[in-house]
Amino acid sequence: MSATSYAAVDLGASSGRVMVGRVGPGTLELTEAHRFPNRPVRVPEGLRWDVLGLYAGILRGLRAAGPVASVGVDSWAVDYGLLDADGALLGNPVHYRDARTEGVAEGVWAALPPAELYAATGLQYAPFNTLYQLTAARGTAQLAQARRLLLIPDLMTYWLTGEQGTELTNASTTQLIDPRTRDWAHGVAERLGIDLGLFPPLRRPGDPAGVLRPEVLAETGLTGPVRVTAVGSHDTASAVAAVPAGGERFAYICTGTWSLAGLELTAPVLTEASRAANFTNELGLDGTVRYLRNIMGLWLLQECLREWGDPELGGLLRRAAEVPALRSVVDAGDAAFLAPGRMPERIAGACRASGQPVPVTPAEITRCILDSLALAHRRAVREAQELAGHPVDVVHIVGGGTRNALLCQSTADACGLPVVAGPAEAAALGNVLVQARADGLVGDLAGMRRLLARTQAPVRYEPRGGTARWRAAEARLAAR
Repeated sequence: MSATSYAAVDLGASSGRVMVGRVGPGTLELTEAHRFPNRPVRVPEGLRWDVLGLYAGILRGLRAAGPVASVGVDSWAVDYGLLDADGALLGNPVHYRDARTEGVAEGVWAALPPAELYAATGLQYAPFNTLYQLTAARGTAQLAQARRLLLIPDLMTYWLTGEQGTELTNASTTQLIDPRTRDWAHGVAERLGIDLGLFPPLRRPGDPAGVLRPEVLAETGLTGPVRVTAVGSHDTASAVAAVPAGGERFAYICTGTWSLAGLELTAPVLTEASRAANFTNELGLDGTVRYLRNIMGLWLLQECLREWGDPELGGLLRRAAEVPALRSVVDAGDAAFLAPGRMPERIAGACRASGQPVPVTPAEITRCILDSLALAHRRAVREAQELAGHPVDVVHIVGGGTRNALLCQSTADACGLPVVAGPAEAAALGNVLVQARADGLVGDLAGMRRLLARTQAPVRYEPRGGTARWRAAEARLAAR
């Protein structure tokens, strides 16, 4: 039997890509059709996404992809576009790193205390959660005119098909979903004055999401009908679906601009201890829960590279590997690193303030960042197991960070567990597999992972040197 081709539109916080996956009996191949930058724009009113540029990149990618049976769209979470009564976009979507949500949480908590909010939604506190963004937008002319709210992948799907929906895995990042019922948290929305009628009906991964509009077919050169399929439209949901695990005793770290570190569970963990540890319960495929912590991720290094004029990364990592480990570390989850700009200076300042040696050279700062990320991975993996009562034997790293051998080895050393790194394009693979499953070409989630394990080539890192020095570094950081 021949393989079937699917297009995965995978939008990350720093770049987008259209990938073509070929799926058949024992076959899973992925090739890049088109990659394009995702550069936010600072305008007088704040930081905004260039969604028109992203959509143009998607159309160019679909033209380069050639004939496909279906298209699926995934992206980063929480952000959205507002549509007026005619279905037109009301301005460029606000970037989650925009300052508009500063100080908003306190007002929300006055109406709905944090413990009650967590018990109802299971979502960790992050200042950019959609709930806080909508609260910040209250009273604006734009929100007053809005008749629809579409999360970013749903907005792109709408432009491709003319049909509107709200995909569930991404909706679970809004802090407006009950992870037990996998439906809207109506009580939360009512108490906070949020109109859930702005959201179109929920879709699940694998549901049909329309067909490409005639105008899209004409612009891309595709011959219709071409279906669009709802996938795990939060890129982390698609990435976790592409973890090539052989059982249940695994942790995962989805690496990229963010590090999302945690476990795959069958039920949410809604305890007060879980809230205090700032773990989140997002929804995954087939009734699963992504129980994880958000860590600042390779954003720290990306921002430094930008400040340094984008030096060649391979050489920088080789020089960083020669710097003594754990000389200086920072809290990679600190909100002080959330905003863009002056990242090397801010990292050096955090080390100085905590009485540690101050990294000066790009290699020293890079080593500090990677050690700090590994330390944050260690803590998240350990605490997730404790809070969920779910022990693990291996850590799977997927996403762009799998190409960073120093980060992968440091994570194995810090966790004291083997690390299996790969695939790098996990979100696109998960996206493709959900489309293929909708066509009956693969089975359940376990079957998807068996196909991944047979067709991908992960790299295994064994822990070295014991964890004592990592425990000491963790204690040093905690004592700040």
